[in-house]
Amino acid sequence: MQKLFKTITLSVLFVAFLVPQAADARYKGDVAGWLPWWSASEGIKDVEENMDDIDILYPFVYEVDADGGLLAKADLESNDWADVLDEARDENVEIIPTVMWFDGDQIHAVLSDKKKRRAHIDEIVDMVDDGHFDGVNIDYEDKNAETIDYFSTFLKELEDELGRDELTCTIEARTPPDSRWKEIPSVITWANDYKAMDKHCDWVEIMTYDQQRADLKLNDERRGVPYMPVADVDWVEKVLEYALEDIDEDKIMLGVATYGRAWDVTVAPDWYKDYTRVSAINHESVLGVIKKYDTPVGRSEGGEAVISYFPEDSIYKVFNALDTPKGTPKGYEAAAKALLVANYTGLEIPVRFISWSDATAIEDKVDLAEKYDLKGVAVFKFDGEEDEDLWNLF
Repeated sequence: MQKLFKTITLSVLFVAFLVPQAADARYKGDVAGWLPWWSASEGIKDVEENMDDIDILYPFVYEVDADGGLLAKADLESNDWADVLDEARDENVEIIPTVMWFDGDQIHAVLSDKKKRRAHIDEIVDMVDDGHFDGVNIDYEDKNAETIDYFSTFLKELEDELGRDELTCTIEARTPPDSRWKEIPSVITWANDYKAMDKHCDWVEIMTYDQQRADLKLNDERRGVPYMPVADVDWVEKVLEYALEDIDEDKIMLGVATYGRAWDVTVAPDWYKDYTRVSAINHESVLGVIKKYDTPVGRSEGGEAVISYFPEDSIYKVFNALDTPKGTPKGYEAAAKALLVANYTGLEIPVRFISWSDATAIEDKVDLAEKYDLKGVAVFKFDGEEDEDLWNLF
C-alpha cells in the first residue's frame, strides 16, 4: 500500500509539473488584431469568444476622403460594436481604431498642404477623443515617394496632438535589396522613413504578408513546385532583420495573416510559368475545397499549408486519374501531374493552387516574434474564418 501511495504521489507531482510547463509554452508578447467592418458580425463573435487572448484591438472601420475627412464604414455606437468595445474595455484590451487610406495622390495633396494636414490631424484627434479610444492606428498605403517627408511631419504633429494616446503605424514589408533585385538600383526610394516612424510612432505593425514573388532568391530556391506564398517564414525573417536596422525591436508588432490566396498556375514544359490570381480565401473556405475535391494537404518549405487540384469546370480534370510522379511533395499532386503532361505533350496546362496561412504557419511567425523579443504580433484578421487552432498559441 505504501508503495502504491508513493507511486500515485509521484504521478500527481509529475502531472503538476507538466501543467505549468504547457502554460509557459504560450506566447507572452502582445497579441493584437484587426476587426474588419466587412465581416463585423462573425468577427465580433470571434473576438468576444477569444477576448482573454487579445491585448490590442484594431477596429478596421475608418477611411479617408479626398479632402482628408474621415469616413466611418461602420457605426461603432451600434449594439454589436458597442457591446464588443465595452467588453474589451472591461478586459483591459486597448482599443485603437485604424484609419486607412490607399490613394497616393490624395495623401500627398493633403499632407503636403499645411492647412489641410492640420485639419486632417484635428479630425483624427477628435475621433479618438469622442470615442474614448486608446489611440489611433495609421495605415496609409500606396503613398508616393515624394510624400515621405510630409508623412513624417504628419506623424510628428499627430503624435504631439494625441498627447498620451497611442500612435501606431502600419508599414509595408521591405524585402532586402539583395533579395528584391537582380541588380540593386543605385538609388532606392521609399514612401516611409523607418527611422522617423521609430521616433514618432509608439509602435509599428509590419505587414509581413502578401509576399508572392517579391523575393527573387527564394523564388529560385523554392522552384520545382508552385511557389506563390502569403508569407514564407524565411522571407518574414529577412524582412524583420532588415527593419530592425532602423526600428527598435520593442516597437515592432509582426504582422501575421489568417488567409490565403488561390492561383491558376500555367504549367509549361519544365516549369511553372505564370500565376493568375483567382481570389483571396480564408481557412474555413479552404476546408470546403479540400472536402469537395478530396485533395491532400501539404506544407511548403516556407511553412504554409498548400493544395493543388483541377477545378470541376476544367477540361484537364481527367488528369486526376494519372499516377502521381514519384517524389512529389504532399499537396502538389495535381501540379506535378500537370507538369508531367506538359513535359510529354508540349502543351501548357492550368492547375489550381492554394497556399494559405493556417495555425501551423502562424506559429512559425510567433516563434520569430519570440526569438527577436518583439513587442508582439498583429493578426490580420479576426473575422471568424481563421484556423481556430490559432487561439491555442496565445
